[in-house]
Amino acid sequence: MKQSIIHIALVVRDYDEAIAFYTGKLHFTLVEDTYQPEQDKRWVVVAPPGMRGTTLLLAKASKPEQEPFIGNQTGGRVFLFLNTDDFWRDYNEMISGGIKFIRPPKEEAYGLVAVFEDLYGNLWDLLQINANHPLYGHV
Repeated sequence: MKQSIIHIALVVRDYDEAIAFYTGKLHFTLVEDTYQPEQDKRWVVVAPPGMRGTTLLLAKASKPEQEPFIGNQTGGRVFLFLNTDDFWRDYNEMISGGIKFIRPPKEEAYGLVAVFEDLYGNLWDLLQINANHPLYGHV
């Protein structure tokens, strides 16, 4: 059996501001932006450059009860983990692009990591996994 997680839904306030952040600040690729008239919403998918696995589905809050979860999908815990092949390149570019880091870079047993916020306040790890870590071949 072979299975995979292909999308992670990220609740956003506005499709266009979310697309602008992810494609402009994080340099993600806009994979799809399709209007779905039967539901009067858009199917918006973005992915990190070169990614062929899991993508982010930018899901606009469509009910008042969904709005409090914008930027707080995991109750303040790190939500998403962005692995890179060059931590310092991406970290410096993100800093110069105005990305707010709330924890500075730190060397851990698994690699180099720093925590940043997306435009809504969701927490992300930017990390570069060490070649000797069990996850290295899977990222």
